Amino acid sequence: MDTRELAKRIRLHVLRMTNRGGSAHIGSNFSIADILGVLFGAILQLDPKNPKWEDRDRFILSKGHAGASIYAALAEKGFFPIEKLDTHYQNGSDLCGHVAHKNNPGVELSTGALGHGFPVAIGMAIAGKHQKKTHKVVTILGDGECDEGSNWEAAMYAPHHKLDNLTVIIDYNKIQSLDTVENTLGLEPFTDKWRSFGWEVVEVDGHDHDALLQVFSHLPAQTGKPTCVIAHTIKGKGVSFMEDTVLWHYRTARDEEYDAAKQELNQ
Repeated sequence: MDTRELAKRIRLHVLRMTNRGGSAHIGSNFSIADILGVLFGAILQLDPKNPKWEDRDRFILSKGHAGASIYAALAEKGFFPIEKLDTHYQNGSDLCGHVAHKNNPGVELSTGALGHGFPVAIGMAIAGKHQKKTHKVVTILGDGECDEGSNWEAAMYAPHHKLDNLTVIIDYNKIQSLDTVENTLGLEPFTDKWRSFGWEVVEVDGHDHDALLQVFSHLPAQTGKPTCVIAHTIKGKGVSFMEDTVLWHYRTARDEEYDAAKQELNQ
């Protein structure tokens, strides 16, 4: 499937899922949809018929509140029926608001407590090195998630152990929770911080599929170093009235808003 088409489908699924279940974080889901379109459409080596394939690439969504987009990507790839997405965030459903692995093939780890996914990804990368495996370990962090100290401990650890099988992607949409990142707890000079910890850092437009494909097709960016991809994104990307707006971190699209968003995404 074309990566752009996959990203579009992910956004449409997320819009419907959050509407039906009344869940939030649509802006956070939309900001990573293009990244997921490229990863799941062209990069990650996965087998829907054998989700626990030993040599599969490992993917962890550390910013677990954007779980709807992962469920959508996995359903589109055939890990479970697309119809299951209609149960998202409803009583008794396996598809929790924050991404959950139980009964959801393709999900490596339940996340949501920010700062937990990255350290587990490091454990997976270390295991891969010890076992002399060649698979990739990829994790997506939110920019607000980088307020967590556990991430900076992990950021020190990975270069020390030369984990060049590990890639961290930062969804740098510059909005977190109730305000901008700059007003909440500024991260700049963000790139310099990662480099000072020993990472090979690449900055990219997180909505440019050609640029993302170029970066993800050449991992690691430098042999012997873990790679940090700082993806500059827009919260709510794809729907004009949601873009770059704090409101759509928690809001659910209803009625006229839902119809207008669906129309824009289908254009």
